[in-house]
Amino acid sequence: MALSPLPLSYCTNVHPGRTLNEVLTGLAQFTLPIRSHFGQPLAAGLWLAKSVIDELADDRELARCSDWLAAQNLPVYTLNAFPYGDFHSDRVKEQVYLPDWTQPIRRQYTQDCAVVLSHLLPPGVEGSISTVPLGFKALATAPDFMTRCLDPLIDLARFLADLQQHHHRTVRLAIEPEPLCVLETTPETIAFFDRLRERAAERKSLPEVQEHLGVCYDVCHQAVEFEDVAASIRSLHAADIRINKVHISCAIEVRDAGNQRELRDALRQYIEPRYLHQTFGRTPEGIVSHLDLDAALLDTPPASFRNADLWRVHFHVPVDAERIGPLGTTRADLIAALKVIPELPYAPHLEVETYTWEVLPGGGRTELTTGFARELLATQKLLDGLATA
Repeated sequence: MALSPLPLSYCTNVHPGRTLNEVLTGLAQFTLPIRSHFGQPLAAGLWLAKSVIDELADDRELARCSDWLAAQNLPVYTLNAFPYGDFHSDRVKEQVYLPDWTQPIRRQYTQDCAVVLSHLLPPGVEGSISTVPLGFKALATAPDFMTRCLDPLIDLARFLADLQQHHHRTVRLAIEPEPLCVLETTPETIAFFDRLRERAAERKSLPEVQEHLGVCYDVCHQAVEFEDVAASIRSLHAADIRINKVHISCAIEVRDAGNQRELRDALRQYIEPRYLHQTFGRTPEGIVSHLDLDAALLDTPPASFRNADLWRVHFHVPVDAERIGPLGTTRADLIAALKVIPELPYAPHLEVETYTWEVLPGGGRTELTTGFARELLATQKLLDGLATA
């Protein structure tokens, strides 16, 4: 099957969007020029924070948004409902995982996003919404945390099924595994979906869960975990878990950084206060992790990291780059993942998600437009090559 019949999307969480006006301004100032540089049709993968969703509860504001997108010929088929609040505050870090899926406001926000998306979808196009991987492990310490996530997700699946039946709009949830989260590895994700389906069968809601709940496969995340991404995607498919969305993304990769100060000094410029950059190392004894890329890790790496032949950092870097100065990237993993996607009997939504342009060394808003266009051009060239292979 083709990778996707839809225009390539990029996630607008890279732009501030705390109000509807700010969202539309970001689309006008960045998305439209990016599309011009890209030179091809482009979709906007909207990030709509809770404050914006509240504005869009007003039918007049929803119509204004829909009309503006239509006038700009800018289709929307996927939303990023992972960040609930201000994704551009001075410090986001672990707060981005709140509220988690045990909190009713997470389900309500996601339902509200589904309603908005159902109005923005082009005719005959299905929608997807990405969300947090239940919660962050360091914050989700209650013994029954995962159990308490089951019923809210089943309730959401029922809501989405009702939306499909009565409004003829198909919207699917895409749970996004991420390093150090409740769902971070492929085996953890498969095990959770087994539990979810067991509970759904008890509640006579298995068809709704099967149809409407799946995953967002962020290639950067699984590469940071040192997973074989091709085998991971095949495992999810074999477990009958639908990949509703693929985040086209790359992480930083560094060989033998624990014993090479110059490489750690190159990494030092990626320490920044806004986002969490979980750091993993591959050792003969297994995979080790560090909560965040910080001075403590780089100044005096623990023995486990000094023994690691390879470090990978959850820092989304441009997907067209195989190297960034002395540092490598996981672009090879991205290519391996995209090569497997056509094996699926459906076409997941494809979205470039490099939300870090404002905190990238040498990035910032002035580089964002041309840099993102380069990412999209490289991605489209890769997709075109895979489609004809």
